[in-house]
Amino acid sequence: MGRTDGRGRMVSPQDADDTGAGILHVDMDAFYASVEVLDDPSLAGLPLIVGSPEGRGVVSSASYEARQYGVRSAMPVSQALRLCPTATLVPPHFDRYVALSHQVIDLFHEVTPLVEQLSIDEAFLDVRGARRLWGSPGRIARMLRARVFEATGLTCSVGAAATKHVAKMASTLSKPDGLLIVAEPDTAAFLAPRSVRTLWGVGPKAAEALEARGVRTIGDILTTPRPALEWALGAAMADRVWHLARGIDAREVETEGTSKSIGHEETFHEDVDDDAALRVEIRRLADRVGARLRAHGAEAARVAIKVRFADFRTVTRAVTLPEPTSVGQRVGEAAIELFDQLDRPLPVRLVGVRTEALRAALGTQALWDDDAEWRRVEEALDDAAQRFGRGAVTRAALLRGVPADGGPPSHPRPSQHDH
Repeated sequence: MGRTDGRGRMVSPQDADDTGAGILHVDMDAFYASVEVLDDPSLAGLPLIVGSPEGRGVVSSASYEARQYGVRSAMPVSQALRLCPTATLVPPHFDRYVALSHQVIDLFHEVTPLVEQLSIDEAFLDVRGARRLWGSPGRIARMLRARVFEATGLTCSVGAAATKHVAKMASTLSKPDGLLIVAEPDTAAFLAPRSVRTLWGVGPKAAEALEARGVRTIGDILTTPRPALEWALGAAMADRVWHLARGIDAREVETEGTSKSIGHEETFHEDVDDDAALRVEIRRLADRVGARLRAHGAEAARVAIKVRFADFRTVTRAVTLPEPTSVGQRVGEAAIELFDQLDRPLPVRLVGVRTEALRAALGTQALWDDDAEWRRVEEALDDAAQRFGRGAVTRAALLRGVPADGGPPSHPRPSQHDH
């Protein structure tokens, strides 16, 4: 869910210049909330929060009416309802969201094969080669918006620009239900007045470091000596910011079907301060990640963990593996080693395990395979899961975490499946 609440919205006129604006960023508007309104029109126009009604639930999405009260994604539902006590709370229906997402992405592929799906509700499209078939980028963007609404009843916002970064900035500014075109010759003028916080990769800490030095807009970056940027941000980020501020973004629309990361995370009913129980949960998550890697025919070169403490402070750690793997045992060992290195001053409310730097599985090529025995075990578990359902066969060590009623020990969040 984006952070925009619709105020300050910018859209292009019908005859806007679209010279060189061949990259589109399409973003569905308040997607989960909009689907709930689609299925229950009585919710239209109301401040609406999509999230679990249970006390530990977090906001999955919110209507623009609710966002104007300060409601944001990942915020505890209890906090969101304090900010907007008149909001209507509805539980999420993820199967419905996924079905509509597939329908929308199929529409994109009817226009161009160059589609990079970023998440369930947004994608980049390269339409530079589609002009002869469909017309100019602006015409294609308007056609796409109309097709999405006609097919699904949902609205989307589109940014059109010469690069992915500027297209994404434009779609954010056009929300909700808008189209903003930035012609290639107008890129510098478009970027200059924007906050440094709108640049890709500039988080709150980096933004504060820049603002403390009087660098508040992208235009300010242009007049800041490069060594000063490196002092504030470090060499790698300074280089990226220096280029993006000038409208330089070499990233192409990537159409690979393999995910860039695969992960799972769990939020506990109650904060947990038992390290052994937390390690059991990490092992459980790692096994699920390994199963998903094998199902996708992928191997991962990096393992990352996410830990959220009782005060909502969240930390992440990652490590590169000696060899890419799809074996949950190996993922779990790396994740637990990362976890054991963390300073844990408070009980934990959420843990997550994610694998990154994925590649197609190449099969075992080494003469000696340290994972061979575990690979055979886990492939047998995959077969049992396919025949009898996931969880029919599991590690004995995981059973200590199963509550007396046989249910899961935590609230499973939607799979973290980054495209």
